[in-house]
Amino acid sequence: MRKLWLLVLALVLAMAPAAWAADELKLFQWSEYMDEENMPKEFTKKTGINVRLEVYENNEEMVAKLQAGGVSQYDIVVPSDYIMPILLHEKLVMPLDHAKIPNIKNLKPLFRNTTYDPGNKFSAAWQWGTVGLMYRKDKIKDADAASWDIIFDPKKNPGPFYLIDSPREMMGIALLYLGFDFNSTKPEELKKAADLLVQTKKRKECLGFKGGVGGKNDVVAGTANAAIVYNGDGFRGVAEDPKKMGFLVPKPGSEIWYDSMCIPAKAPNADAAHKWINYILEPEVGAQLSNFNRYATPNEASMPFITPGDLKENAIYPNPDVMNMLHFTKDLGNENKVMDAAWTRAKSQ
Repeated sequence: MRKLWLLVLALVLAMAPAAWAADELKLFQWSEYMDEENMPKEFTKKTGINVRLEVYENNEEMVAKLQAGGVSQYDIVVPSDYIMPILLHEKLVMPLDHAKIPNIKNLKPLFRNTTYDPGNKFSAAWQWGTVGLMYRKDKIKDADAASWDIIFDPKKNPGPFYLIDSPREMMGIALLYLGFDFNSTKPEELKKAADLLVQTKKRKECLGFKGGVGGKNDVVAGTANAAIVYNGDGFRGVAEDPKKMGFLVPKPGSEIWYDSMCIPAKAPNADAAHKWINYILEPEVGAQLSNFNRYATPNEASMPFITPGDLKENAIYPNPDVMNMLHFTKDLGNENKVMDAAWTRAKSQ
């Protein structure tokens, strides 16, 4: 009898990890990108699956973590469009089972037929937005903030400011400012963009490179007068004190991006991951997400539930004039190494 009991106990212990895994979703995504307290609770209440959240501040950090073994540690990652080809080429994400994600039909057509993932075989859009300048109106005039001169022209006096610590966005903005293509891979143009960033970084008022959330927080706190940030971060900061803070996309332009939900290739709980994606794509949940983080929703079915005032906000849903200044970040293929070298130089000198 005792042997039988020990055998049963051994079987229970052997099965326990699988049981625990079935009750947990490991989510790896950008910081401050959702209501980190209530949305996981609501998902748990609806599915019985607990959510464990870990955050990152840029795509490169996320990819490095996956390559170092995270591919078998996380169930959901939220990469940006330009990094997706790398995830697909290195087979770091698995195909989605659309039968488990009926709400994927709610995505707007633009987000259901991307160049890198037509038909959403590996990804489902999360949010989309832009990169611009958050600034203190009590320190910088609106007219001055409307041009990247305020950051790159040494004759301007913006006071303390941050560059964004993200290679493609920051290099792209520098390239545009110099009159080049946002996605240029020409060595001589990349060298000039890197030189511009080095010169800017060395000015006494420049506080260096910082992630969008960190830059936003410092502008709100008053330790910086300006920071290059993602529009949702900037808009949430402005909402804290609209009279003292502003956000816009300066001329000659910047990036338009969108992030997607993906399942790592060896996710410990792919079934829970599919449930999470389907949950986020519910109309009211998608609206809840955008109403919190102040980014634009890719979910057509969510539009009736979006805060009416946000739909009119140029910082969230850009008008045609701003849209004409925005550029998608393209996959550079083998030319990524040229961009990486230029960025390394900009950061290290």
